[in-house]
Amino acid sequence: MDIQLIDTGFFHADGGAMFGAIPKTAWSRRYPSDKQNGCILAMRSMLVRDGNGKIVLVDNGAGNKHLKQLSYYNFFDLVDLKDELQRRDVACEDVTDVILTHLHFDHCGYTTQKEEQTGGKHLFKMAFPNAIHWVSRAQWENFLHPNALEADSYFIENMQAVYDSGKLRLIENDTNLCPGIDLRLFDGHTPGQIAPYITTPERTYVFAGDVIPLAASVSPLWISAYDTYPVVSYNEKMRMLEEAASEKQAVIYCHDAYTQCTTVKKVNDFFKADQKVSRFFHRVKIKSPAGKNKVSSTGN
Repeated sequence: MDIQLIDTGFFHADGGAMFGAIPKTAWSRRYPSDKQNGCILAMRSMLVRDGNGKIVLVDNGAGNKHLKQLSYYNFFDLVDLKDELQRRDVACEDVTDVILTHLHFDHCGYTTQKEEQTGGKHLFKMAFPNAIHWVSRAQWENFLHPNALEADSYFIENMQAVYDSGKLRLIENDTNLCPGIDLRLFDGHTPGQIAPYITTPERTYVFAGDVIPLAASVSPLWISAYDTYPVVSYNEKMRMLEEAASEKQAVIYCHDAYTQCTTVKKVNDFFKADQKVSRFFHRVKIKSPAGKNKVSSTGN
């Protein structure tokens, strides 16, 4: 099982929103911000090759279709995922499965690409035309009929072509995609979020999505204001953390610009990020818009 992480780009989110009721005096000791309270967040994707023909992509970032509408987030260092995959000897046409943890813009925006047509019209085409796209049914229904808090995070153009192609697979329960790759459902941040569990001979890797977006978010009570159902988020996070700690699983953080993956440890009734895991990754420096270096990582 070959696992590689790809940072598709970065954006800014308000620290108060990311950490909810936690005061800045507490969260700023664990995650940096600028003078305007902006925290740099990654948009992390994961490429998995099982050695038996499955080439699986988990999430794919914001893409470039809606950057004008989303300019508030000040995106930077965006990469073309097609180029990043080619660097790893994978063509978009080779991808067999796309797992979308959920359908917020920063996780599924590259799913379709906009092509300009004559007369000023444009067409949205699938970026991964041969892939089955995995989404939970609960998330799909929320995408089609969003609550008021999430409506601005969804864009129908990101998924319409997939639906029209017949390559959308909706799951209602925990599902085994193939040997070594399990899709498990978690609510809270949004209904029916998928967390892929990738099992290797060394350990199981959990792509936690927005259940635990940052290493700083491991503390169960540190719930983001972006979580639509915070009490549910707490219970779901506890469920993920209890198993991760007891089974020594590695948790991959989809939005942490500084820490990609760690084990977690339970101390009395508390959880904390423990040892960094870098088995599949190397570290690079990227320039932020303000010119400050930050450390991130990309797949080998």
